Amino acid sequence: MRTPERTAAGRALAAVAALGLLSGCAGGAFLDGRSDIERTWGEAVVALPPTGTAGPALTRMNAPGMREWTARHARGVRLPTVLYMHGCTGIGNLAFFERLAEAGFAVIAPDSMARRFRPLQCDPETRTGGFNRFVYDFRQTEIAFALDRMAALDWIDRDNLFLVGASEGGVAAALYRGGEFRARVVTQWTCHGAAIVEGIAAPPRVPVLAVVRSGDPWYGADRARGQQGNCGDFMDGRPGSRSIVVEGEAAHDVYDSAENVETIVRFLLERKNG
Repeated sequence: MRTPERTAAGRALAAVAALGLLSGCAGGAFLDGRSDIERTWGEAVVALPPTGTAGPALTRMNAPGMREWTARHARGVRLPTVLYMHGCTGIGNLAFFERLAEAGFAVIAPDSMARRFRPLQCDPETRTGGFNRFVYDFRQTEIAFALDRMAALDWIDRDNLFLVGASEGGVAAALYRGGEFRARVVTQWTCHGAAIVEGIAAPPRVPVLAVVRSGDPWYGADRARGQQGNCGDFMDGRPGSRSIVVEGEAAHDVYDSAENVETIVRFLLERKNG
């Protein structure tokens, strides 16, 4: 997501709408009786690998396009799958999802903003965060709920699950304690801060790739107390893990660099089982 994040989220959702992928999630979406956590799954953005002559497909979990794909292509398919946790203002990085799909992954990005009650825990105008800290618990629950729903999808290869998160979603990816994922990618987060968000809670056997910009303004000493540094400070005893600090531009987004994207894709491909 680019800063300010609100702008990036708006562009991303506009792109989804332009592709006709919002079917079933507008208008009555908040009146259909689903719980908040069910909405995060139903409105998840899904990227699917190319089929035949068609390129990668972007859809929503509850959209007709997803049902059509399942009916046509899912039988006998087992796809390595990336669970993607978005940043504090919503889903972005659709080009990254498509790149993962081109590499053979399915991507599922639960939509935390689909909740009826979902305050921002950040201010993209001032590039500060840490408000409404219960939102961090929301994100952990969204991971657990997505895993529960993924278990019922025959086309997901449960031996090849991966967790990727950006910014607030990077916190979620770093702190989720379960062992279901073969590897994790934590982006746009330093792993430093208050005790509620500090460190990496993945099992030590799970490789972690962290990518952050050295001059990320969200974590500057002038606006973020104790969040300076990088996730490399927490990777001792984690074989196969790596922390990358991207030098140069003072920006938040790491996905605007093709080199960074390819590094992430290569990391995931190298850790696939089979």
